[in-house]
Amino acid sequence: MGTVEPKRRRGRAHALTLLCATALLAVTALGGVAQAAPAPEPGAKSLEQVRKEIEDLYRQAGTATDAYNLAESEAKAQSDRIVEIAKQVAAGQERISALKNRAGAAARAQYRSGGLPAGARLALSSSPVQFLDGTDRIRRGEKAATDLLSDMNRTQTDLQQHAKDAKAEWEKLEANRIKKEASKKEVEEKIKAAEELESKLEAEEKARLLQLEHDAQYRAQTAWLSTGVLKEINGSATEAGRKAVQFATQQIGKPYRWGAEGPDSFDCSGLTSQAWRAAGRGIPRTSQEQLRLLPKIALKDMRPGDLIIYFDDASHVGMYVGDGAMVHAPRPGRQITLAGAGSMPIRAVVRPDA
Repeated sequence: MGTVEPKRRRGRAHALTLLCATALLAVTALGGVAQAAPAPEPGAKSLEQVRKEIEDLYRQAGTATDAYNLAESEAKAQSDRIVEIAKQVAAGQERISALKNRAGAAARAQYRSGGLPAGARLALSSSPVQFLDGTDRIRRGEKAATDLLSDMNRTQTDLQQHAKDAKAEWEKLEANRIKKEASKKEVEEKIKAAEELESKLEAEEKARLLQLEHDAQYRAQTAWLSTGVLKEINGSATEAGRKAVQFATQQIGKPYRWGAEGPDSFDCSGLTSQAWRAAGRGIPRTSQEQLRLLPKIALKDMRPGDLIIYFDDASHVGMYVGDGAMVHAPRPGRQITLAGAGSMPIRAVVRPDA
């Protein structure tokens, strides 16, 4: 018992050190000092204008990526539904076959009895006991025949409905395939346009472009912190939240790739959905669906593991890790990293384990 408390203190000290390091990394990543850029030539775009144009293209690519991921997710659900319908159709066909065999057996039994109607056989019975016994058998036989016909009709109706359901699911699947292809084309076009803009820059300009990105994020984070927001945010992570944060932070340094869900690369919502899957909670695949379907909470109640949805179109998502920092997969050409939670416009905060 004497060694338990020191171990706990060491565990808390380690956690505090990690949290401080996390905050320091977030501030360091965002806090570089901008260098004065040379004046652009008359009529030429400034590097800041180029930065904003590239950022806007990647934002549009992010929105298209969300549409692609949603279409892919829906297509998978529809494929699963079609497989399930096929199983139901197969079961229904087996049921129909069994019912037809029963009907055939009844017909053969009637043939063996000479083809006499049940009522005639009852009238020809030679004793009251046989008469009463025959009456009961007739009632049971008539009920069995009625049940058999009802069962066959019901099964046939079910099969017809399954056929309609399968047709509807195939139509949805095809519509989603078209939507997915259109979204894929848009993503690739936007990324290509952004990469072409960036490829025209000299090495020195690319370095300054990265610095401008950091400066813009730093200004946004500083403005967010200046509101005193961290004074209210002091929630503790749940066990599941800690597991999700641990998974997400372990991916730091891996590249962003649109549509990716790991293990070697991720897009923004691929990272958050897989992190929560690792924590034992399945959540929607896209940032827009995460916003739509997960419980929203007040910013002041935010705790590590919660998801921060960014921009008016909910095209980006990061995971809050504490001390005003979040982890996210930024965009193509960048790696999973820590950043300030307020470094982009916050649309909402949602909680996967509410």
